[in-house]
Amino acid sequence: MTATPHPLVSSARRLARELLVPNAERVDQGEVPASHIEAVKRAGLLGVGAPKEYGGADAPVAVARETAEILAGACCSTWFVQTQHHTPVKLLATYDSPVREKLLRPLATGELLAGIAFAHVRAFPRVLVRAVPERGGWRFEGRVPWYTGWGLNDVMLLAGVTDTAEVVFVVAEAREQPGMRPSAPMRLAALTAARTVSLELDGLRVPADAEVLRAPREKFALVDLPRAANASPAVFGVADAALDLVARTPDGAEPARTLRARLDEVRREAYALADHPVPHESVPERLAVKTRAYDVLRAATTAAIVAGGGRSMALDSRAQRLAREGMFLLVQGQTAEARRTHLGALASG
Repeated sequence: MTATPHPLVSSARRLARELLVPNAERVDQGEVPASHIEAVKRAGLLGVGAPKEYGGADAPVAVARETAEILAGACCSTWFVQTQHHTPVKLLATYDSPVREKLLRPLATGELLAGIAFAHVRAFPRVLVRAVPERGGWRFEGRVPWYTGWGLNDVMLLAGVTDTAEVVFVVAEAREQPGMRPSAPMRLAALTAARTVSLELDGLRVPADAEVLRAPREKFALVDLPRAANASPAVFGVADAALDLVARTPDGAEPARTLRARLDEVRREAYALADHPVPHESVPERLAVKTRAYDVLRAATTAAIVAGGGRSMALDSRAQRLAREGMFLLVQGQTAEARRTHLGALASG
């Protein structure tokens, strides 16, 4: 956590206090409204890590983590929609491409909202979306199993795999169009409000100047694996919010203090590993700490349910919402290696 609040941290806290928390249970039973995303934009949070020369804040990574914790703890559905945006921003800022000059500024300032459609690449050697080179650009065939923010996002970062095992990232418009058809919004146990659909790609054509990056799959995996092995700030944000509930109950003050000490310890370890100068090193250690973070999250949200008693069974219960959001975070961005590590830790007690 930052010692002196950064302006964006103060903005995130104000947004959480005045808008997200008071409306979180209503949003959970419906959908993230466009007005919530507009409020995130006005707070400057869509550009938290974007370069200043393109209109972003270029804030330290500690600030990005803290604002993510605040948003996730306040309304995880809103956090999940807007968190997709930061990956396309980072990729465009990192790699020079024709589309960079066209899109990085409107994304950094929040004029446009971006989503992501590339988690399916982790299923390799299964190829769920094929990228086929053709004259003037690329054609995409297959199915994107999960795409969040449909109806809110303006553009998406889409990835496919070529016949030569290259991963191709492009930017496409996030709307129904020839070659791309969305499913009905998914009904999920948690975060239905985040407007998640699957996408059928049947000859979606994207021009060559929309390409962001093309890399061998091995290179993509080398970058993606350590990132996916790190504990998400959202885990700490939801756990914090659950412990706040516990602490306000008659018997909850001491359990909340004990669990918060555990949470603070694992947070420090997780962020220290995430800041390792060689990203692809220490992956087993990252996964072990990530699993411990899940343990504390599960304990915190369970404590909130227990402390709330029978009221926790109501659909408008904050404790129940946080418990379901915690369940979602157990599998969000999950890789096969993370799943094996987590299951092994559960089996060993």
